[in-house]
Amino acid sequence: MNYDDIINMKHPTSPNHPRMPMNNRAAQFAPFAALKTHVDKISEASRLTTQKRILDEDQRQILNRVLSDLLIHKKEHPFITIDYFVEDEYKEGGSYMTVRGQFKDIDEINKKVILLDKTLIPIGNIYRISSSLMKEQD
Repeated sequence: MNYDDIINMKHPTSPNHPRMPMNNRAAQFAPFAALKTHVDKISEASRLTTQKRILDEDQRQILNRVLSDLLIHKKEHPFITIDYFVEDEYKEGGSYMTVRGQFKDIDEINKKVILLDKTLIPIGNIYRISSSLMKEQD
């Protein structure tokens, strides 16, 4: 079939109805967005997590000593760096995060370190703490 008679014709426009904006025209294809959840699931499955490291006895003693020193000097609000484990909401495992800030106190009931900016870190998830006190004592 030869389309020479219509190929260069102007697109018909209704005198009664304005042309649909491009955003609305794209919305016609929204049912195909169901594939997005499939893509999300694939990317979630490929996301890597890390297993929580278990502290040995020496590491626990060091951690307890640092926490005790922090409590002794809590009025000074020493600057600390904490590496700790955060459990993943969706998969087994999690990831390690690092937070830096000024020490405020320890919530001994809930077993959490409290920073001056109100950040709470579960003591059981702490892998390592370094503080400005450690540098002063060396």
